[in-house]
Amino acid sequence: MTFTKTSQKFGQWADSRANTVYGLGFSSEHHLSKFAEKFQEFKEAARLAKEKSQEKMELTSTPSQESAGGDLQSPLTPESINGTDDERTPDVTQNSEPRPEPTQNALPFSHSSAISKHWEAELATLKGNNAKLTAALLESTANVKQWKQQLAAYQEEAERLHKRVTELECVSSQANAVHSHKTELNQTIQELEETLKVKEEEIERLKQEIDNARELQEQRDSLTQKLQEVEIRNKDLEGQLSDLEQRLEKSQNEQEAFRNNLKTLLEILDGKIFELTELRDNLAKLLERS
Repeated sequence: MTFTKTSQKFGQWADSRANTVYGLGFSSEHHLSKFAEKFQEFKEAARLAKEKSQEKMELTSTPSQESAGGDLQSPLTPESINGTDDERTPDVTQNSEPRPEPTQNALPFSHSSAISKHWEAELATLKGNNAKLTAALLESTANVKQWKQQLAAYQEEAERLHKRVTELECVSSQANAVHSHKTELNQTIQELEETLKVKEEEIERLKQEIDNARELQEQRDSLTQKLQEVEIRNKDLEGQLSDLEQRLEKSQNEQEAFRNNLKTLLEILDGKIFELTELRDNLAKLLERS
């Protein structure tokens, strides 16, 4: 088997006996190179073990056990676990600050319009956040599918390693080497199990994010309903304001007519007073003459 670099962060090797091609992804090219070196070291160790086993078989004239000299698969190191141990999906959940609730008492028209604009801005912000969260959820769903495939590949690799341990235990002449390989394989299996546990926790976290997204959707629906209620209240206040303006205009017209009538009466009264004054002066003159 030969490990081949297919790109800066990905590599693969083929198992002709299982008719399977294995592929791994890494977080950096350094991790990929390190894994390739380890793979070559284990491959060389397996080749030397096979040669020594064949030499011993020839000296003792015992039946050859070719199954003991098969190529050893490289145990997976923590750096080779898909290169994603240090990567985490960004949190999309956002903390929403508490927003002021509209009062139940009647509001002036200008104040109510300001509240309506405020809720419209809040709704637009929430829609933008909801779109970002939806995109993040779609990306998380795709990652979950990819991780499930990787988990299945890890499980198959673990089963193959268990079988390999069993095969190595059957080779008595290589007891010390088998024990060393068994320890390494058991460690690799333990690391794979820990990786599986981490992936399961990540899946649970993504489920929690989906639940949070549903709660945000409910909040958006609630804000939409409140905005509709505010708009209806604005229409009612506009109707009341229009009615008050009509009443005020009518009252002003009535007051203007009353002022005009009062002014006319005052002018008539002034004329009468002037006439009475002239009449008094004339009477006084007549009295003086008589």
